[in-house]
Parts: sequence; structure tokens; C-alpha cells
Amino acid sequence: MDSNELERERGITIRSKHCTVTWGDHLINLVDTPGHADFSGEVERVLSTVDSVLLLVDANEGPMPQTRYVLRHALAMGLRPLVFINKVDRPGADLAETLNRTFDLFIELGATDEQADFPVIYGSGLQGWAVKDMGETAKPGDMKALFDMIIEYVPAPEADPEAPFLMQVTTLAWNEYSGRIGCGKVLQGSLRQSEEFIRTTSRWLDPRKQEGDWEVTGSSREKAAQMWITRGLDRVPVEEVNAGDIVWISGPKEIGIGDVFSSPMIEDPAMKPLSIEEPTISMFILVNNGPFAGQEGQAITLRQIRSRIERETRMNIALHMEDLGRADGIKVSGRGELHLAILIEEMRREGAEFCVSRPEVITEMIDGRLFEPMESLIIDVPEEYQGVVFEKVARRKGRMLSLLNLPGGNTLRMEFSIPTRGLIGYRGEFLTDTRGMGIMSSSFSGYGPWTGEINPRNRGSVVSLETGEATAYQIENLQERCTLFISPMDRVYEGMVVGENSRAGDMVCNPTKRKQMTNHRSSTQDQYTKLDTPRKMPLEKALEWIASDELVEVTPLSVRIRKAILDDNERKKRLHRDVS
Repeated sequence: MDSNELERERGITIRSKHCTVTWGDHLINLVDTPGHADFSGEVERVLSTVDSVLLLVDANEGPMPQTRYVLRHALAMGLRPLVFINKVDRPGADLAETLNRTFDLFIELGATDEQADFPVIYGSGLQGWAVKDMGETAKPGDMKALFDMIIEYVPAPEADPEAPFLMQVTTLAWNEYSGRIGCGKVLQGSLRQSEEFIRTTSRWLDPRKQEGDWEVTGSSREKAAQMWITRGLDRVPVEEVNAGDIVWISGPKEIGIGDVFSSPMIEDPAMKPLSIEEPTISMFILVNNGPFAGQEGQAITLRQIRSRIERETRMNIALHMEDLGRADGIKVSGRGELHLAILIEEMRREGAEFCVSRPEVITEMIDGRLFEPMESLIIDVPEEYQGVVFEKVARRKGRMLSLLNLPGGNTLRMEFSIPTRGLIGYRGEFLTDTRGMGIMSSSFSGYGPWTGEINPRNRGSVVSLETGEATAYQIENLQERCTLFISPMDRVYEGMVVGENSRAGDMVCNPTKRKQMTNHRSSTQDQYTKLDTPRKMPLEKALEWIASDELVEVTPLSVRIRKAILDDNERKKRLHRDVS
């Protein structure tokens, strides 16, 4: 169901997907929700369209933070989950321990007796089989046990087909010809194409909390221009939708999350607004003014950047755009680094060139105190690396909540509460510290008091003074004092960051310097130049690494790091003014 190119490359679900399958005489709607914390806000809205959830648990890792997030909302809504223990064929799978930890999680999250008495099946998603009991013979490609469990335990939609039409929009889509498209489950009744309905909008009285009292803000008479349902993975246009269907409807010029579509026969169709996740991270997207602008892609103007972001906000409601009056860029806010990195990567693949600033967290003032977004961080790491993890997380203002020895080895599970800004740049450092053997996952847990200044990067940048091609002769000299990001013959320009200094403070250099030619023979003339492998800086790693006075230049072919002010003398003048 991960049809997007980026989703297949990264192995994650970015946007929720819906498909419909037929099993015997039953029609089953399946909705795949995002698993990463940056996209988890969509989960709560999607849950309002389903009648149960299938909880997928890894037989090796057990329940993870995203499992806790989705399960908490499902239990609070009264849904009865089904449990699928996956990857049971992998070495080290402990089915009994995984089942016990899953049951403990249900109890911890306040599950009722009926919810805690969940049905369980075992299987392998890779080989495509499922069984009710591990004593049964598994047949590759046989998923009968899964569908039989869904039919047995998942109730049919409680919808009255004879009542007046009613649905609430839970997801948005966009089409250049139809405009905004609202998706949701038909709660009752039916609607035919071109038939009129009432669109009712409402909002929370306290938008920050998104709970408590709410009010109706508007009502308008609309017409259903087009309607679609899903068969398999494809959207199929239909002339009529009925109770229990998950449908897409276009027609109204403006459609928002939580809008109610209802028959004119219903006197008071208003329903409680749906919660919309608030952004926690922001950055500037700027016009590329570097020397190489327009050479590797399309150098876009501020008007084109604004138009592209506006088009994205029509579907991605967690993305906010602010025009602060700058002549060179706009401010964009999202749920996290990955959320914004996906947008940047999509724009880059469309052929655009631009620059982005370092991500910064969005703070709030509550009762005169400064609050910042906090994350629940869970780390699984071998015991020999616990010391460096404790040190690095503590330096980033992380506070330990629990420590657990996992069965079957010398692995520890540590749970921390840490500021969102403390995680910026830590993921790559964590993998290096643990030699790639650690597992780290996080989820947004709310706002907490400001924890103080964090300065995780204690090394400066190596900045080029010249424009040209880097030489092996100069790179060999530089690599003794720094870690370089470039290779011989790479093009560099003045103000471009070409490496990381071995100590605090920036270092300027000329990576284009060539060896002076003389008419004297040398005994070392044929000596080989030995070069270290440069550190590659992909988009997400570059966003994590840069300092506040640096930018990431993004083009379809390259990701470069540069100073916001390219001229070295201008940077010194600016620094002198700031100090004075």
C-alpha cells in the first residue's frame, strides 16, 4: 500500500492509505496508518472511520512507542484491537515474552476486560502466511486465518441506510480539476451525485488544547460534484454512496478536517471537531542565491516557493506557512524534522533549487513560563554502549524514566523524556556511538517547561575561501585537521562548508590550491596521494548538522552546506557587530 516513491525507499508510511478487499461475501475496508512519530497525528482522525484495529507487533522487538500511541487512542475510542505477532520465523523470536509484554501494555493503557481479552494470530509478512496457533502447519501465501479473524471479531458498521445522509471529513485530498476532496465514512443514509447537502464547520474554543467546549462557525448549501469509493487500491467513481462506505466527495470550494456533510432534513448536524496536530518544528525555505544557482535544476523564485507550499498545505494540514515579509523566503512549520525533510525531498525531485535553514522548535508561553515540545524516547542498546548513550542524552537535557533488561541477551531498554530540540542531530550520532547496533524511536508527548540551553555540536565548520574545483593535493593536507565532505574535482565556492573542524570554531581554507610546478626533479615525484573517504551528508543529516548561521543548499543533483553570508569579510563584520 506504500505506493509513493519516497515511502518505498524509506520503508515507512507517510500518508494513510485505504484499500478494499473482498473475502467471501464480505467487503473489508483496510486503512494503513503512518507509523513514524512525525505523521502520527493523522492516526486519531483515521480511527474514527474504522470499527477495529489490527495491532502489528514484532516478535523480536515487542511493542514500540508508535504502537503505544496508536493503541492508546484505539482503546480510548472503545475499539477492540486484534493482535498480529509478525516475524515469528526470525531467529531469536520470543512469542511468549512478546505476548506478555503486549498484554502488559494493554493493562498499562487502561484497557477494559473485553479489550484485554484480545484474539491473537501469528505469521510472517515477508512469506505471507498466518496461523491461529504455532502448532499448525504454515503454508506460504495462506492468509486465511487473518481474514477469518477479522470477520469473526470485527463488527459490521453501525449505520442506518434509511436515515438522512451524514458523514464527517477525516482526511483531505487535492485534485487540480476538482479542487479539495473530503474523505470520510458515511455514518448513515445515502447520497447521489449532484444531490445537495449541508456543509457545517465548527472549531474549538481553546485551539491550543483542542478539547472541551466548541462552537459552530458556519453552514453552507453545497452540491456533490463527484464521488469515489475504493475497490482494491484504485478509486472508482460512483453515482451513489451508502451508509458504511468510506468515500471521497468533491464539490464544495472549501473543505476542512472535521467538516460535516449532512442532508438538509437534519436540523442540527453539528459534530465535535476533530483534533488537528500542531507543528513543533519550523525552518525557513529561501531562494537560492549561491554562485551555482540554476546550474543543476530550476532556480525558483519566492512566488514559486510560496505557490508550491500553499498547494502542499491544501492536503497536509499539519504543515503551516508564514510569510514574515522577507524578500528571500518564507517560514514553514511541521511536526518534525522528517515531516519537513519529506516536503523538501519532494520539491527537490520536482527539479527545484532552494536553501533551507536549521530546524528550530516552536515554543509557547503558558502562565508567564516558557514551554517547549517534549518527546518520549525509547532506546534499545547493548550494555557496553549504555555509558555513551547516557552521556549524550543527558547533555541534550534528557531525563531517564525507566531502565529494563530485555530477555534473551545483554540488551537494555531505556526510556527518556527529552526536548524535541535535543533530538535534532542525534540520530546519526547515536548510530555511530552504538556501531549501528542501537535502536532508537520517539514520539511527541506534549509540552514541558524549558529545560535550558543545549549545545550538542562542539566542533566548527571548514569553510572555502575560493571558487573552483577541489584538488587532491590540498585535500590531503586538510584531512589531517578536519573531516571533509568533498572529494577531488568536486566544485566548491566561497562560503561553502567543505568539512567539520576537529575543534570548536570555524576554519577557512582554500581547497582549490594546486601544487606548485618547478623544473626540479623530486625523489617523491611518483609517491601516491592517500585520501580518506569523505563523509557524505544527505539531506536529513545535513539539516541536523548545520549551525544557526548556515544553510543547506538543495538541488536535484546535490546537497551542499553553506554559510548564510558567503563573503568571509562580511561574516567577520557581522560577528563583530553582534558581539559589540
